[in-house]
Amino acid sequence: MKRNAEYSTVNDSVQEKFFSRVWKLITPYWRSEEKGLAWVLLIAVIVLSLFSVGISVVLNSWYRDFYNALEKKDLAAFTQSILYFCGIATVGILGAVYRLYLTQMLTIRWRRWLTEQHFSKWLAHKNYYQLEQRGYTDNPDQRLSEDLNQFTSSTLSLGLGLMKTVVSLVSFSIILWGVSGSIEVFGITIPGYMFWAAFLYAVVGSWLTHVIGRRLIPLSNQQERYEADLRFSLVRVRENAESIALSNGEPNENQRLSSRFGKVWSNYWSMMGVQKRLTFFTAGYSQIAIIFAFVVAAPRYFAGKIELGELMQINSAFGSVQENFSWFIDAYATLASWRATCDRLLSFRQAMDQNEAHVSAIEIDHAGSSLSIEGLALQLWANRQLLNEASLKVAAGDQVMLSGRSGSGKSTLLRALGGLWRDGEGHIRLP
Repeated sequence: MKRNAEYSTVNDSVQEKFFSRVWKLITPYWRSEEKGLAWVLLIAVIVLSLFSVGISVVLNSWYRDFYNALEKKDLAAFTQSILYFCGIATVGILGAVYRLYLTQMLTIRWRRWLTEQHFSKWLAHKNYYQLEQRGYTDNPDQRLSEDLNQFTSSTLSLGLGLMKTVVSLVSFSIILWGVSGSIEVFGITIPGYMFWAAFLYAVVGSWLTHVIGRRLIPLSNQQERYEADLRFSLVRVRENAESIALSNGEPNENQRLSSRFGKVWSNYWSMMGVQKRLTFFTAGYSQIAIIFAFVVAAPRYFAGKIELGELMQINSAFGSVQENFSWFIDAYATLASWRATCDRLLSFRQAMDQNEAHVSAIEIDHAGSSLSIEGLALQLWANRQLLNEASLKVAAGDQVMLSGRSGSGKSTLLRALGGLWRDGEGHIRLP
């Protein structure tokens, strides 16, 4: 049995259709019988996410007043700013708590619905048997459990995060454009130059992040498969403990487990190398971003064109714009893991769809009290012919012994009688 063989790989044509196939995986829940509550929860989470953006915009203005009060040593304004901050923080905390709670509620409901749908599809048309026997997919248990869990949580997290990022980017871009002023470079006046500085900083960083970390996607996919293979082997030892003990098969099982873990080890080391290089870059990128705005805005401050409060407001707005532009950088590892999860789920569903589309030429009827076989031909998957134009009739009460050398097709014939073997043609009538 080829347990590790994928029924179909994600080739170039599938890559082009990736997002359309993922869309077909996402949308059914939002059209299902649970769509009413699902949309209510989603809208509530979106509103709370936008509310958190509003809190950030209000805090940006607060920075200006707070630092101006410090610069002027105005105790009354300082005290008022502190009280104002406490009110903003309280409201912001309540919004963050309920945003998380409702997101988790939506995630688990979506996961439950998807899991039930996949359970039904996996158990229908003998998919659970055919996929296992033919080695169509590896570790369906992992895809039905861990992959569906990660798919729902990551899809909501990335989708809501992207939407929040876009709204925040628009809001703070307007603020940054208004407070940054203009600068003259080589005789050319650049309006809103801090906005363009944030944009260029993030674009260059995003491109370099992709160049450095793009190998994470295939490595994450392989790691999921190797981990699942190892768990399957461990469960196999538990299920066959008595047979292994009676035959003293511990050395063979140890060799098999060590081989499976060796793949986990090797692939993980490869992931570590990519993540190390990616972390070097992203950590440096984040640290430089802390002072980058001050360095760029410092000439206008030392020229007396802006006050300390305005400088701090510019830094806060720049940080928000740069952070929003850099969403791809911060989410890259999550995106890589999400892509690997989607690939595994899509290949699993494709294997089930193709198995369901495979119509057997063996006709099976249930009628009368006898067993009869007419013109039965059976083939192995490697196109090896086992039976050809075989016929048999067994009346009620007859006793028949089926005999033959190993590999001659005894078990295959019984599978055909049970409707499990599809490669062949002929007619079978069962009592």
